[in-house]
Amino acid sequence: MTDTLEIPESGASEHSLRAGVLGLFDSVIMGIAGVAPGYSIAASTAVLFGAVVLGGAAALLYCGIAMFGIVFAFSYLGRVETNAGASYSWVRRALHPVLGFLSGWALIVSALIFMVAATVPAGSYILGLFSHTAANNTTDVTLVGAIFFLLMVTAVAAGVTITVTVQIVMSCIELFLLVLFAILAIFHGHHVHTFSWHWFSPGIFHGQKGFVGGALIAAFYYWGWDVTANLNEETKGAKKTPGLGAMIGILVVFVLFEVFTIAINMVLTSAQINNNPADVLSVLGQQVWHGAGGKFIILAVVLSTIATLETTLIQVTRTMFAMGRDNTLPKALGRVHRTRKTPIVATVVVTIISLALFVGSQHIGTIGSILSDAINAIGLQICIYYSLAGLAVVALYRRQLFMSVTNFIFMGLWPLVGAVFMGYLFVEAIPGLNAPTLWVGLGAMALGLIPMFYYMAKKNPYFKMAPKEDRVAVLLEFEQNL
Repeated sequence: MTDTLEIPESGASEHSLRAGVLGLFDSVIMGIAGVAPGYSIAASTAVLFGAVVLGGAAALLYCGIAMFGIVFAFSYLGRVETNAGASYSWVRRALHPVLGFLSGWALIVSALIFMVAATVPAGSYILGLFSHTAANNTTDVTLVGAIFFLLMVTAVAAGVTITVTVQIVMSCIELFLLVLFAILAIFHGHHVHTFSWHWFSPGIFHGQKGFVGGALIAAFYYWGWDVTANLNEETKGAKKTPGLGAMIGILVVFVLFEVFTIAINMVLTSAQINNNPADVLSVLGQQVWHGAGGKFIILAVVLSTIATLETTLIQVTRTMFAMGRDNTLPKALGRVHRTRKTPIVATVVVTIISLALFVGSQHIGTIGSILSDAINAIGLQICIYYSLAGLAVVALYRRQLFMSVTNFIFMGLWPLVGAVFMGYLFVEAIPGLNAPTLWVGLGAMALGLIPMFYYMAKKNPYFKMAPKEDRVAVLLEFEQNL
């Protein structure tokens, strides 16, 4: 059995990433950096508050339970196949080539849209260090954000080992500052709301619409941990380490999200949250540590935004690389830099498209509306490829599910619950979303049909159904990778 679609021997070096350079600690850090707790809280708090008011902790709890099922799915899928495309390759093998392609395409378009959603707060928070007015000025935010984004592209193009070293330093500082401000907020002398266990109750959503809206935004909070899977070709113990790194990383951010959401509920008023959609943590910092000290939390957000831009660039470029290597997208995308061993063509393409989207987005709405529409659109796309991964692991391991209670829960039941939850969110969220969100979220997915049908018509081998024996994890393979 091969780990990827076969690559011609003559082109192996130009289609090969640098193997075995990342360890478990690196994978954990990349998983945390991919989720980017500081950025996610800063960019999404106002959107989540607008959807569920004080129910953010409950939305994050219930979506988090389902998300753990998808983490288990990725972990077990990665144990039978190493491929930088991750779900793009796994879903093809377990379910169908068309669904595999759409999984890869969903990641690509969600990542490109995310460049807008991440670069907006980056520009805003950097300017916020100097001027609150400039931090909410669309033109200033666009210029500073674009420069910031180009610096991140340079770092990613330099090579994965350099990127991970930088991530370790940044993430450790970010986590320290977030824990510090969480403690300051919870033990702050003046609270506008007293803590209540009702914040975790399903009843706080006041109906299905509120629950779905909150859970869709919560899915965006958690998104990004699967960058560890896209780095599997560059990781030691490629079939186990990425999954374990993702699991540890998601546990860390789950706790941080819950603590910070509770703290924000307790410390900030509705007006403070709604009037500062891209600057919520800056306001929180000043509430709990007035003056220069309160600005340290801005450093955490800036570092987090750097981290998540880098990891998202890694995800989208590795996915494009895998699709180019298989020629389900142009072959040039599957080429790597001769010395850096990074997908250089894919990186250049992503940079050009992302900058165009970012600059264009600043002319269609306010900072708050751009963030809200982008987050919800990405939420739809996340639901597509996460739900397919959850179904794929059940199909791939169907012969092993009833061998033990552990197998049944972690390979079958929990991933299936995660898949059904994501599918449910996708279907139920659509009627409640505005036209721009639907055009971006579903329209971007529809664009993927063009290259898919084109390469299908060219009889690309990827679109041949995998042999029946490859669509099941065989017992020997299963036992070797436990």
